[in-house]
Amino acid sequence: MKQEGPTRRQVFFGALLAGAVPGAGYGSAPSLTLAGYKSPNEKLNIAAIGAGGKGYSDIMNCAATENIVAMADPDDKRAERTYKQFPDVPKYKDFRRMFDKESKNIDAVLVSCPDHMHGTAAMWAIVRGKHVYCQKPLVRTVWEAQELMKAAQKYRVATQMGNQGYSNEGARQACEIVWAGDIGQVREVHAWTDRPGRYWPQDPSVEPKEAPVPEWLDWDAWLGGSLPRPYSPAYCPHHWRGFPDFGCGAIGDMACHILGTPNMALRLSEAWPTSVECLKKEGVGKYTFPHRTVIRFEFPARGNMPPLTLTWHDSLKETPKFEGVPEDEQLGDPDINGSLFIGDKGMLTTGCYGENTRLVPAARMKDYRFPPPLLTRSPGHYRDWIRACKGGEPACSNFSVAAPFVSWMLLGVIAMRFEGKLLWDGRRMEFTNNKEANRYLKPVFRKGWQFAG
Repeated sequence: MKQEGPTRRQVFFGALLAGAVPGAGYGSAPSLTLAGYKSPNEKLNIAAIGAGGKGYSDIMNCAATENIVAMADPDDKRAERTYKQFPDVPKYKDFRRMFDKESKNIDAVLVSCPDHMHGTAAMWAIVRGKHVYCQKPLVRTVWEAQELMKAAQKYRVATQMGNQGYSNEGARQACEIVWAGDIGQVREVHAWTDRPGRYWPQDPSVEPKEAPVPEWLDWDAWLGGSLPRPYSPAYCPHHWRGFPDFGCGAIGDMACHILGTPNMALRLSEAWPTSVECLKKEGVGKYTFPHRTVIRFEFPARGNMPPLTLTWHDSLKETPKFEGVPEDEQLGDPDINGSLFIGDKGMLTTGCYGENTRLVPAARMKDYRFPPPLLTRSPGHYRDWIRACKGGEPACSNFSVAAPFVSWMLLGVIAMRFEGKLLWDGRRMEFTNNKEANRYLKPVFRKGWQFAG
């Protein structure tokens, strides 16, 4: 029998979900008027900015179905493995030269270089009408995130940030559990990571000592828009993430993954935090971010969701213990990257990418049945973007979704620099009680590397 009108369940969730799913996100109508639209049967011509490290996996995931037509990387040694697998693809040290020579052959661009050049590289692609996949944390500053979002909308290109958790089944299940009211109203969230730890040094012992530039590296192109400085192996090729001029520390590396599920489920991008504060920092370095921090964001009510306190813990070697949570309800499992939602009717935890979503204590999962799906499911993180490039549904972490998320998250990076609570006015886009903190909302660009492309 044909269903006439909405079901009782749809009516119930209607008010709850009003505004919860962004109009440009996870499952909107197709947008066949995108720039450079191609039939789903045609292959995209994709260029890569950053071919080593994470760039390798980004390229290989897209090369399975699409054409790789150009690459740019200032570090020949780091890109060597990729270059050997694509010997006939044109290669450049400087992505500006790549656009000069190859732009007419490019439909879409992968941006997988260090954080400090994400925004500029992505913007150069967008203003040329190229679809963009940009690695997390999208950009290094709040201003860049907002500008990329506006540009993607203006030039009508398909975009995706590289936070795989937004494509994860578990992340969607977490949303549906929260929206079904199964853990009640959530007023507190904790999230944690083991980074930086063994992944890169970030503490007082780090000193970027000058050294000769290796023959395989174009240091000027690697610096890009950053202010000039001598080369040091402390920066390049891998440890740049711990330096404020180049990376965003543990927040930039992992928060886009770990905080993605809370951001989606609790609609955090709908209202800026009212404050952010670095409650604790250990191992404060002269050149790097601290070795360990605890950062607290305070969010106002969002729709029918109450005010929320979200606390970020980094550089942990084991699952943290939480104040106010009974011992027999502590997580217990060895999750070194994850999040915990504390509701007034129960608790929910997820892994780094939204995986292993479950109620706690574990006994609550014995007879639990997940709510019926409300959100569309992703065909896969890269397929999500490729489909969008060809006129399909917008990718789940497109810039209209990713930029607001990243913007509030990056306030925590600024908070590491200061003592005390920073009060934030999202309407005016400024800290109201610390003028010095406002300096870090927008980068300074070196001549020749202008943001507008």
